Amino acid sequence: MKFNRQTTLRSRATVTGVGVHSGSPVSLTLGPASIDAGFIFVRNGADGNDRRVRAVAKSVTSTEFATVLGDQQGPLVSTAEHVLAALRGIGVDNATIEIDGPEVPIMDGSSAAFVAAIDQAGIVEQSAARRFIQVLKPVRVTRGDAFGELRPYGRGFRVEVEIDFANPVIGRQEYAVDLNPESFRREISRARTFGCMNDVAKLWSAGFARGASFENSMVFDDERLLNTGGLRYADECARHKVLDVIGDLALAGMPLIGDYRSVRGGHKLNHAVLTALMADRTAWRVVEGQPASRPRSQGEAVGGMVGGMVAAYGPNVS
Repeated sequence: MKFNRQTTLRSRATVTGVGVHSGSPVSLTLGPASIDAGFIFVRNGADGNDRRVRAVAKSVTSTEFATVLGDQQGPLVSTAEHVLAALRGIGVDNATIEIDGPEVPIMDGSSAAFVAAIDQAGIVEQSAARRFIQVLKPVRVTRGDAFGELRPYGRGFRVEVEIDFANPVIGRQEYAVDLNPESFRREISRARTFGCMNDVAKLWSAGFARGASFENSMVFDDERLLNTGGLRYADECARHKVLDVIGDLALAGMPLIGDYRSVRGGHKLNHAVLTALMADRTAWRVVEGQPASRPRSQGEAVGGMVGGMVAAYGPNVS
């Protein structure tokens, strides 16, 4: 599916689950939004008073183990990245995300349930042209042996991720993809969040992972994956990190045209790079989009990474 103009959802669709960190039950409903609205979280209050926050970089209040959005009243919603990745990955520009709890439900630890909800609601084209943020020059943030960088890229939005964990089962993995709805569905959307058994006690004592289980997380010890169902992809951990990048960079407020490279990164680094980009007004510009012809699908080897297809839509930069 290729769109020349902005898109929103045709109707509403609801998913229910628990928060991976809070352990609390929560219901989330995706619905339509107006042109240029972007992604709007609506927290349904028990007193009937709803709070709203736009999913943009300046709304981030924390990036410790998850991306948390809020406003002057404080945090509004945690673990926003998986539903944002689904919306951006499938090609939705404007949507409301209503929740009745403090955290987006973890579902199976991936974006698959949110993709299914988007499919149920349907996507419709709106009357305004789709707009993109085009990266014009490299913007890089380094923290110790980790770094993240956004660079110009002429074929849409590309994500390249390298992870390197001390856990020998996870170890070093790389993955890269040129993002479009088909590649997101096939290569990224089903990749689940993960953790190590020896980190569980630390997370619990810090108030995190209270809702984590084998049903919504991949769990590793020093010898094997403990989930009986096994991996969905041999490099599922790296693919999930790509999913997180897509969700975190959705906070740009528009689709990006650029190449994001991350080494040993996470939510904090993703947010730092996006913040650095937005702060440098010479590093980006807004362009309007039009449909781009789709080349033949093919794998692409880059620095040991396996890529996907080029973007399903491209910028009009003439």
